[in-house]
Amino acid sequence: MPYKGVSLPITKDQLKEIFKKYDKDGDGKISKQELKLAFKEMGLNFPGLRAGRAIRHADINEDGYINEEEMGQLVTYASRWGVKIY
Repeated sequence: MPYKGVSLPITKDQLKEIFKKYDKDGDGKISKQELKLAFKEMGLNFPGLRAGRAIRHADINEDGYINEEEMGQLVTYASRWGVKIY
């Protein structure tokens, strides 16, 4: 996962912080577009497809965004794609 020098494996908290950096509008929620950019910069294949699936999986309140409470679900889901978490 080539993200600005982050070496693998990373902790869940580190991955959460990486995702939070993509909250470009500062609303405390991650949109599909923001998540797509995060996945792309992490070097994951098919970032748009993965972002859509991640939103559907982790968006518990079904508002179309990932908020702080849903972040754990997102991290767990991302770990299925080879992101090594310890």
